[in-house]
Amino acid sequence: MWQPPVIQDNDLDIIVNDLLEIHGYDFRDYSKASLKRQVNRLYTKDKFPSFAEMRYHLKTDRSYFRRFVEEITVNVTEMFRDADFYIYLRNHIIPTLGTYPFIRIWVAGCSTGEEAYSLAILMKEANLLQKTLIYATDLSPSVLDHAREGIFSIKSMKRYSENYIQAGGSSEFSSYYTANYHYAKFNKEFIDRIIFSQHNLVSDGSFNEFQLISCRNVLIYFNSSLQNRVFHLFDNSLARLGYLALGTKETVIFSKVANHYRQVQQHMKIWRKQGTLTDHG
Repeated sequence: MWQPPVIQDNDLDIIVNDLLEIHGYDFRDYSKASLKRQVNRLYTKDKFPSFAEMRYHLKTDRSYFRRFVEEITVNVTEMFRDADFYIYLRNHIIPTLGTYPFIRIWVAGCSTGEEAYSLAILMKEANLLQKTLIYATDLSPSVLDHAREGIFSIKSMKRYSENYIQAGGSSEFSSYYTANYHYAKFNKEFIDRIIFSQHNLVSDGSFNEFQLISCRNVLIYFNSSLQNRVFHLFDNSLARLGYLALGTKETVIFSKVANHYRQVQQHMKIWRKQGTLTDHG
């Protein structure tokens, strides 16, 4: 059986350079193994006859470029993913957030918005939603458009409802959305408290001060240099005594800002920024 040729390291370097020069998207510090795997998956899926053909489409076809970015940045998410994380937030972090006069939360790499809506539900159940703003950012405009609508398939809502219960939810999950045939739309009170906007963790700077930053399962796709750059961004964006939540395979421990943070619990991937900081190097 004929197999399409795979994208080689030098081909990948050419694509990464094109994306930066033509479109301004910088993938140079993404994990090379992960990026190569995703590019080869897309190359095979789209049945390009040659690397040159794929490169041509990326350089000249804006719609294909947008699809490429959406596919490469691995938008895999679901509501109330990792029940223990949400239970800990509900019982230990959110009561502390409630002591602030106004609460700002940043979901970095929000994909299609499932985590942002999950956090909005937690804030509502703590009677804090009206003094909360959730900033949800991603690199891909198309996934943000989807997230902004707050519309999800009924099939996925069944799974999300089960996740919600496992994560300590005790209300009627169906009361948070309106069902219509095959789709469900979240209530306006949630949509109004979430600001979806494009933000590039690679190149964009800090844009506010937050009490909680959640960036889960994004940094695993970056090399250590880019991870450090992102940790500095988060450090500059996090209020004193604010919280930083990461994915199950991610840690701040080996970063250059590690001495600014204390892990809240040994097996929980949440760190709290310490009150006295002397080094922002």
